[in-house]
Amino acid sequence: MTDILATLQDLWLSSGFAVLFTSHWGNLMMIVVACVLLYLAIKKQYEPLLLLPIAFGMLLVNLPFAGVMKEALGDENGGFLYYLYLGVKKGIYPSLIFLGIGAMTDFGPLLARPSSLLLGAAAQLGIYCAFTLARLIGFDVNAAASIGIIGGADGPTAILVTSILKPEILPAIAVAAYSYMALIPIIQPPLMRLLTTQKERAIVMEQSRPVSKTEKIIFPVVCTLLVVLLLPDTAPLIGSLMLGNLFRESGVVERLSDTAQNALINIVTIFLGVTVGATAAAETFLRVETLAIVALGLFAFAFSTVGGLLFGKLMCWATKGKINPLIGSAGVSAVPMAARVSQKMGQQYNPRNFLLMHAMGPNVAGVIGSAVAAGFLIALFG
Repeated sequence: MTDILATLQDLWLSSGFAVLFTSHWGNLMMIVVACVLLYLAIKKQYEPLLLLPIAFGMLLVNLPFAGVMKEALGDENGGFLYYLYLGVKKGIYPSLIFLGIGAMTDFGPLLARPSSLLLGAAAQLGIYCAFTLARLIGFDVNAAASIGIIGGADGPTAILVTSILKPEILPAIAVAAYSYMALIPIIQPPLMRLLTTQKERAIVMEQSRPVSKTEKIIFPVVCTLLVVLLLPDTAPLIGSLMLGNLFRESGVVERLSDTAQNALINIVTIFLGVTVGATAAAETFLRVETLAIVALGLFAFAFSTVGGLLFGKLMCWATKGKINPLIGSAGVSAVPMAARVSQKMGQQYNPRNFLLMHAMGPNVAGVIGSAVAAGFLIALFG
């Protein structure tokens, strides 16, 4: 009987329950946060493809003694997710994600309305505002650039920039970037209502011109040449994005296009989401610096939305009411989440309003804009 009790005691002491409610209160707090994010992903369906794996990775890493992110030391093996996380640290997953995004993206709305590029550029405002604020409160230039890029609302871009400029803050940057992308349906609508009038939100836009297949094939080649020659550091992201798009538009590699936009991007999304979530361990995440980064990331994201909306209002005025400024908020890089939010908001105020394809122009322009901003920051501080 004594042996049985001793065995049970050893089993209890080796379990996470023995410490979770005593010395690991931080882990308990992060587990609660993970459960809230799981609720938002499953019940509210806030971008579950991103939020669900992130939240579950956060849950796993905060279970005491689980060791899923344990580093490999000497001959000792690391944790399961530690090895998968190398794809984040080495910048492999971001480029593979861009390959899949390119294969899924129709640049037709952008080519039909080239002025969308201006909205995509304006929606990078938060990058530079957050960079400036981060410098003012004491972050060094590399950290400030990594924080600022969250404003591009592009997780792969944020990961690539941070892995080059400031890898030690990569966990906080990755969690902030992907969490805010997933929470676009919560963050953007209040700003859209604040900065636009009811009359502007009800504007019905004219149908864009048709875009030829030749234009769609030429665009990825020309864009790669121009952007990479101007900013060589953008080659991994822009090159992957445009290669994926060429798979799609060429019409001669259907198998490669199908793999890139389905199997490949789904696998990489699982690996990236779970490992990004697994960086949010309580001992590293619940620190003043990390919380400041998360707050600045929200500031960056909000001001990028503001930049797109304000430029949308300017275009609305310049075209005498032909442009609905709501599409400006889609200038952030989160494809197609931000465009869907613009569509939903527009239909709330005018059931005849169909803004999705119009909003996709600024949305895909934002992908290019965030990659260009990333290359610019890497060229300056890398």
